[in-house]
Amino acid sequence: MWLGPEEVLVANALWVTERANPFFVLQRRRGHGKGGGLTGLLVGTLDVVLDSSARVAPYRILHQTQDSQVYWTVACGSSRKEITKHWEWLENNLLQTLSIFDTEEDITTFVKGKIHGIIAEENKNLQPQGDEDPGKFKEAELKMRKQFGMPEGEKLVNYYSCSYWKGRVPRQGWLYLTVNHLCFYSFLLGKEVSLVVQWVDVTRLEKNATLLFPESIRVDTRDQELFFSMFLNISETFKLMEQLANLAMRQLLDSEGFLEDKALPRPPRPHSNISALKRDLDARAKNECYCATFRLPGDERLDGHTGCTLWTPFNKLHIPGQMFISSNYICFASKEEDACHLIIPLREVTIVEKADSSSVLPSPLSISTKSKMTFLFANLKDRDFLVQRISDFLQKMPSKPPGNSRAGRKASIVDSAPESSPAPQEVSEQPASPTSPLGGLQGSHAQEAPTASQGLLKLFQRNTPMEDLGAKGAKEKMKEESWHIHFFEYGRGMCMYRTARTRELVLKGIPESLRGELWLLFSGAWNEMVTHPGYYAELVEKSTGKYSLATEEIERDLHRSMPEHPAFQNELGIAALRRVLTAYAFRNPTIGYCQAMNIVTSVLLLYGSEEEAFWLLVALCERMLPDYYNTRVVGALVDQGIFEELTRDFLPQLSEKMQDLGVIPSISLSWFLTLFLSVMPFESAAVIVDCFFYEGIKVILQVALAILDANMEQLLGCSDEGEAMTVLGRYLDNVVNKQSVSPPIPHLHALLTSGDDPPEEVDIFDLLKVSYEKFSSLRAEDIEQMRFKQRLKVIQSLEDTAKRSVVRAIPGDIGFSIEELEDLYMVFKAKQLASQYWGSSRPAAVRRDPSLPYLEQYRIDTNQFQELFASLTPWACGSHTSVLAGRMFRLLDENKDSLINFKEFVTGISRMYHGDLTEKLKVLYKLHLPPALSPEEAESALEATHYFTENSSSEASPLASDLDLFLPWEAQEALQQEEQEGAGNDIQEKRREEKGTSPPDYRHYLRMWAKEKEVQKETIKDLPKMNQEQFIELCKTLYNMFSEDPMEQDLYHAIATVASLLLRIGEVGRRFSAWSGRGESRDSAPEEGEPPAPHPPQDVAQELQPPAAGDPQAKAGGDTHLGKAPQESQVVGEGGGGEGRGSPPQPLSDDETKDDMSMSSYSVVSTGSLQCEDLADDTVLVGGEAHSPVATTHSGGAVDTDWCISFEQILASILTESVLVNFFEKRVDIGLKIKDQRKVERQFSTSSDHEQSAVLG
Repeated sequence: MWLGPEEVLVANALWVTERANPFFVLQRRRGHGKGGGLTGLLVGTLDVVLDSSARVAPYRILHQTQDSQVYWTVACGSSRKEITKHWEWLENNLLQTLSIFDTEEDITTFVKGKIHGIIAEENKNLQPQGDEDPGKFKEAELKMRKQFGMPEGEKLVNYYSCSYWKGRVPRQGWLYLTVNHLCFYSFLLGKEVSLVVQWVDVTRLEKNATLLFPESIRVDTRDQELFFSMFLNISETFKLMEQLANLAMRQLLDSEGFLEDKALPRPPRPHSNISALKRDLDARAKNECYCATFRLPGDERLDGHTGCTLWTPFNKLHIPGQMFISSNYICFASKEEDACHLIIPLREVTIVEKADSSSVLPSPLSISTKSKMTFLFANLKDRDFLVQRISDFLQKMPSKPPGNSRAGRKASIVDSAPESSPAPQEVSEQPASPTSPLGGLQGSHAQEAPTASQGLLKLFQRNTPMEDLGAKGAKEKMKEESWHIHFFEYGRGMCMYRTARTRELVLKGIPESLRGELWLLFSGAWNEMVTHPGYYAELVEKSTGKYSLATEEIERDLHRSMPEHPAFQNELGIAALRRVLTAYAFRNPTIGYCQAMNIVTSVLLLYGSEEEAFWLLVALCERMLPDYYNTRVVGALVDQGIFEELTRDFLPQLSEKMQDLGVIPSISLSWFLTLFLSVMPFESAAVIVDCFFYEGIKVILQVALAILDANMEQLLGCSDEGEAMTVLGRYLDNVVNKQSVSPPIPHLHALLTSGDDPPEEVDIFDLLKVSYEKFSSLRAEDIEQMRFKQRLKVIQSLEDTAKRSVVRAIPGDIGFSIEELEDLYMVFKAKQLASQYWGSSRPAAVRRDPSLPYLEQYRIDTNQFQELFASLTPWACGSHTSVLAGRMFRLLDENKDSLINFKEFVTGISRMYHGDLTEKLKVLYKLHLPPALSPEEAESALEATHYFTENSSSEASPLASDLDLFLPWEAQEALQQEEQEGAGNDIQEKRREEKGTSPPDYRHYLRMWAKEKEVQKETIKDLPKMNQEQFIELCKTLYNMFSEDPMEQDLYHAIATVASLLLRIGEVGRRFSAWSGRGESRDSAPEEGEPPAPHPPQDVAQELQPPAAGDPQAKAGGDTHLGKAPQESQVVGEGGGGEGRGSPPQPLSDDETKDDMSMSSYSVVSTGSLQCEDLADDTVLVGGEAHSPVATTHSGGAVDTDWCISFEQILASILTESVLVNFFEKRVDIGLKIKDQRKVERQFSTSSDHEQSAVLG
């Protein structure tokens, strides 16, 4: 690359001069390249260890004038090729100009100006807009690209000095962390170590310290374990590696969500010493932590945070902590975990003012809300800037508050809670009123369904006064009273102070009258509900009457949702459940519907209106239980792994026994997915749900551990899984809530598992108390850390399952071993993923859908296929390879969606590697017939087809049908089948439009695979004949195919002989069909009473065609393509002329011709009615000029439409040349090609990257 000229005082220290002229010197760094001795080794080692190589490339060019002792650097290069290019440019463009200057100062000034101009021009064209990365970092990124062959699209995030342990020897070098790769390079005393690992291949990433590896980072892939140590800041490095690996896992899990959430806005005041990407990743991590801590919507963006104190009126203290500000919220978290949490939505804020400072209260800030609450923050750094930011965000808030039914909500608070607080918050959850946004919608759907405004429990509960319930009623009354006192002291609604007291009240059980309100508050669902008024109503309206796979599953599960509860024994509850589940499936088609969602949603509907239940479901599926309810229940499997890990830590005696019995996978999924609602009596499980909405997944894990601990003795005595499941089932059935005021609901599971001696009852509050006493050391941060570790395992395990399933789906006769198929799958998958993460806008990147069957998840487009084909094909054709790859792609893409899956890909590759000579030639033959022809060729073929068949009795079909006729190995019956399938696809597309973007119908894939399993017996005679232009294309391909072979000359001679012979055979066939056509038309006209056919070639083609090919091939597969005669005849000269390009093919003797004709023309003779003597007479016409068939058969510049050749004739002709037979029967090892492809696959980002690097050079 060109460098801004800098002065160099000592030009020859550590450098060797390789070229020189009066004005420039080209030098090589000692220790680079061959030789160099001990000095070279030391210099190379120092360069790597001291990072001088990030600034010193191995080659450089210096400018110097004759009398001056000062040198100026003008260019550097990482390779001899690159530096030579610069050197040649200087010699060609500057040497002559420099020789005319008078003084040395003028020469130096001119050179410096010229180089600066080149650099400015390059920067203008190539550098991205926005803030530039620091110089040193940019140089390191450049070095990384050159060292590991990465394209422009691969961005460096950060780099660190560290040691890589190779065996027991540490190799000091540099670790480069890029967006998609982990790279390491070391050069020590002549020994080079270069590692590249893709993040998507990482199966384990952990920080550990052992005697052998002191404080190291371990990175595992499927086939290697890597240890890195001696970091300056190991925590920062590990955190960044975690983030990058996590991004890669998200990409494997959900490519659509990954693409949507690829970028975060950059922080307003960036640090100067780290890369922009590192800042983005840090911002992403902070943002995710912020949203998770305060249960905010996922699209909320943290703007900044600062230390401060918060005045808490309930205990008259200034609590130290952190204030967080984002576009819609101001939040506060105390340093002590339970001291105080606060969330102030900006939509509630009325006044923000700076109070007077004092020694007691420095830099105070007062924030007032609509509910007459005032919050006092103090000890704020940069208070003015903070107020300005809050003011900016307030100005962006919509002027009209989103909630339009405040009065109704307030009224219903007063109804449900006569002792409401003096400052009733607008944010109240349980109540909703008939004037809420749902009212209009429900009127249209269910005549103002009661579930639009209140929970099902209120509708189906007996109106028994609390006094009549005795002790239970009194207890419930006390709970309500405690909460109202809490509201009075700590505030009510979203702006409530959340403290250790709040948790105590939750653990004692939330009263049923407040349950819906507090669930909405603690989960954060209230925020989304008030900021999206009418959203649920619109969804219900849109989704009503739409059919999808999700709606079918929902209908099947509706009556299985809490069937024992009276609310779901009638149509009112069932209809509400249907609407909520269908609306959510419509909102989030990637999840759609998953079993267990119905059970959870039915409980949410008991305590809240439909809209409230919907937003609670959104909070559950998208934030609180991430990835739980997708098609592969990844989130639940991750937490199951955490549960196993915690069992090992807390209950080591039981852990081994549970592993042997295999119980944990069986129990944990049902416990976690339904939050214990499916395995415990409803009244007890509801208490766990209370705690879950406040504390998150931590509570579920604690309770699960407490259940195992309570049953340890019995579980240790179990002999099999069934016995252990019975023990746990009976225990859970007898977990009771003695404080519940609802009438007891029979638990179906309990009825099924009850024995003769039921175990003693366990109070749910006692179980919760034990779980907090014994396992309270669990922290949310630790759980997130464990989730990351388990996510790597789970997703890689699922990817391995997918790989095995796909490989099993490949037929056994494909020819590749299982290992080769797995290697091919990894290469195929890497190519598809590369299209995503190198910023390509190709359709494959957009269309990847993890909910599809395994075989359809990874698909590649034509550009990606061409890249893979070029590196894997045994038929290297030089510049013609891409043309051949395009033809192969069209041949394999049977459903015409411009994407092929792995099975189709392997089928195509296998045809070139396996099978005998006939099979390989058959593939090559098909590659030069439609549909492998390019669309332009197909289009001109269609025009010619219409021209030659305009008087045909069969009806002309539309363009698509005509293209379908080109399928070379399918008969008419298969064609009709495909048309029907196409019609089915249209219907399916319409259905998909109707149902949004819900997952496709899997039955379509079952039908497709069933069709694939039908063995299509294809014989040589099924192949249609090849016309003259197609034959010329085949000759071109063969000519290119042999260009890199050791037997090149022999192969050229052989193909010239064969091509010449086949051209003559085609000419004989043309004359024969013309003669036959005239005879037939004379004979048939009087019989049929029709005029003679004006186009005899069609009749003859039908007569010559093998029976299985049928009429369509005669019409569409015939010889077409008008108007290309001159250039095509020239090509024949090239293809047939051996070494002398353009010379006519070598003429053969009459004896040779007769011998070859008698052997290779049998198909023409067998299908015709002429005698062999007649044919022999015709062959005399061919003897003299081999090129005459091409030249003389054109009439008015058109390709001869009667000329054709069959596959049998080509096969028989090639069999006469042993060198051709040996070429096609030669075995090629695909394993070596796969290894080479894996080495370079990261370099093939896009063709434009290569062109850019060429321009740069």
